[in-house]
Amino acid sequence: MSLKEAELTMLDGRKTTFAEFADKAVLVVNVASRCGLSPQYEALEALQKKYGGKGFTVLGMPSNQFMQELGSSDAISDYCSTTWGVTFPMTEKVKVNGRGRHELYKSLVTAKDGAGLSGPVMWNFEKFLVLPSGEIKRFRPTTKPDAPEVIEAIESALEK
Repeated sequence: MSLKEAELTMLDGRKTTFAEFADKAVLVVNVASRCGLSPQYEALEALQKKYGGKGFTVLGMPSNQFMQELGSSDAISDYCSTTWGVTFPMTEKVKVNGRGRHELYKSLVTAKDGAGLSGPVMWNFEKFLVLPSGEIKRFRPTTKPDAPEVIEAIESALEK
C-alpha cells in the first residue's frame, strides 16, 4: 500500500486518505496532550502558520501508546485548541507501534533518522516529514519542531 492510500479518520470523524495531503510537505507527528513534550504544540502551530500557505501542513496523530493522551476526540480537540491554539489537521487516536499500528506508521517507521536508525516510534512527538515525492525525513521526539534541521528540511521541500 502506498502512503497516499493510507486511510485517516480525522478528529471530527471525517474519513479521508493521506492523498488529501500528499501534494504538500507534511510533518506527521504523534502527539499526546499529557506529555512533557506537549509544549511542542506551540512550535508545531507556529510552523503551520508560517508555512501553511506555502504547500506545507502539520498532521497531528494523537496516540495513547505511551499512556499520555486524553480519552476522547472531543477532549483532545478542546485541549489542543484552547491550550495551544492548534489549527492544523488532526486525526483520531492511532497506534504507532505494535499490533494494530496505523497503516501510515507502517511506512513511516521504515524511515531512518539522522543517525541512520529506523524502527519503532520511541516516544510522543516523533516527527516524520513526508515530501510530495514520498521521501521521508525522520526527527526523534526531543528534536524540537523549530530545530534548524527541521526548518531546513521544510524549506528545502518547499523550494522544489
